[in-house]
Amino acid sequence: MLLPIGLQILSRSRASKDCAKKGIVPKKATEAETTMTQTQEATQSTRVSDEALDQIFREARTQNAWLPKRVPAELLREVYDLARLGPTSANSTPARFVFLESAAAKARLVPALSPNNVEKTKAAPVTVIVAWDTEFYEKLPKLFPHADMRSYFVGNQALIEETAFRNSSLQGGYFILAARAVGLDCGPMSGFDKAKVDAEFFPDGKWKSNFLCNLGYGDRSKLSPRNPRLEFEEACRVL
Repeated sequence: MLLPIGLQILSRSRASKDCAKKGIVPKKATEAETTMTQTQEATQSTRVSDEALDQIFREARTQNAWLPKRVPAELLREVYDLARLGPTSANSTPARFVFLESAAAKARLVPALSPNNVEKTKAAPVTVIVAWDTEFYEKLPKLFPHADMRSYFVGNQALIEETAFRNSSLQGGYFILAARAVGLDCGPMSGFDKAKVDAEFFPDGKWKSNFLCNLGYGDRSKLSPRNPRLEFEEACRVL
C-alpha cells in the first residue's frame, strides 16, 4: 500500500535510525523510487498566487460599462474549455451557452431585458445566455460511461429540473471564474423575462434560460465602490 508522502518520510526516518543502531547502511532509493516520490510531490495541490486571487476575486468587479473591444472567438472557446472542467453531479454538465455578439442577435434579446439592463447589454461585446438542457441526461452514456445514470432521470421531470438548474448554475459560476482567469470582465444579470428569452431563442422548449452574463473588457473608470459582503461569522457555521 502506498503511504501518504508525510508518512513515507516519517517511515524512512525511523528506518534510517534503526539501521544506524544495527550498523546497517540503508540502501539508497532507486531512480524509479525517487521519480515516483517527486511525481507525488509535484501533483499535490498548491495555493495559487496572490496575483491570480486578485484577478479572479479580490479586484474583479461586476461590470456595467464596456470598452469597444471585441472578444476573439478563440477566447470564448478557451473560457468554455476551462469552465467545462468544473464538477457537476454525475458529470451531467447540463449547462448550455449561447453567445450573442452581433447587433441583430442583441436586438432579439432587448425586448426581454429589464430597462436598466438594456444599454449595458447593447454596449457589451458579448452577452451570454447561460441555459440548461432539459434532455441533458441523454448525454450521460458518454459523460458517465461506467454506470447507467440515464435511467435515473428518464420520466422523472422533478429530478431533471432540479439537477439541471442546480448544476447549470454551478457551471455558470465556473464560466465567470474562467472568464476572469483569462482576462475578461463579466456582468452577470437576472433582470430579464425568462419566458420571452426562452420563446425567442429556444422555441422547441429543450433548453431553458438560467441567467445572462455580459462579457468583455470593462471600463473600470465607471465603477462604483464595491458593496459590502457578509463576514465569516454572519454567513458561516462550523459544526
